[in-house]
Amino acid sequence: MACELCGREASSRYLCEPDTTRLAKRLAELPTLYDELVECLVPRRGGWGEIVSTKGAAGPRSPLDEDVLDEMNSGHMLLVVHSWRVDVQRVRWPQHTAPPVDTLAANCRWLAMELDWIVANYPAASDLAREVRTLEAQAREVVGDPVPHRKVVGQCIAVTDGQGTVCGADITHRAGESRLLCRRCHCVYEGQQDLLLLLHYQPVSA
Repeated sequence: MACELCGREASSRYLCEPDTTRLAKRLAELPTLYDELVECLVPRRGGWGEIVSTKGAAGPRSPLDEDVLDEMNSGHMLLVVHSWRVDVQRVRWPQHTAPPVDTLAANCRWLAMELDWIVANYPAASDLAREVRTLEAQAREVVGDPVPHRKVVGQCIAVTDGQGTVCGADITHRAGESRLLCRRCHCVYEGQQDLLLLLHYQPVSA
């Protein structure tokens, strides 16, 4: 069975080993990122002693970043992660009542402890991974440590059938990745020889 995130072989699991590892890492880092969001509420040049509650009122603007404050007050990150914990428990232990709302750290820790079962038995594992990835990216954008964006580096040159049809799908790359993967036909390009061939056979317009 192929990984539902990247298309690599996943050995009858919903997520491959690398994507499982990345999900575990994100679950471990989300609580820390949330704590960093707290620090982003106050500009570094200011301090708590300078804060004046002015939203919606005349006078100097509050030193708080009100967009971040609104996001945190909505409890979006906590609610999303908790909803996944509730659903995983519903599928695994349907006889149990839903868990009460807990802290973000506790919910992330619970999901991480159940990760082996999730990637092997939970059909929505890839949706969970995507949503946790989105939460991480949104938090990093605020705290000034954004996740590198994918860039199109060329078109896949793999032949996909006996008639010589070339795949032609866009191949993307993110900083730090050591190989290129076509997400349509799953052809992998790694090593100097593969990359030179990929470059040589690119369409003129690519």
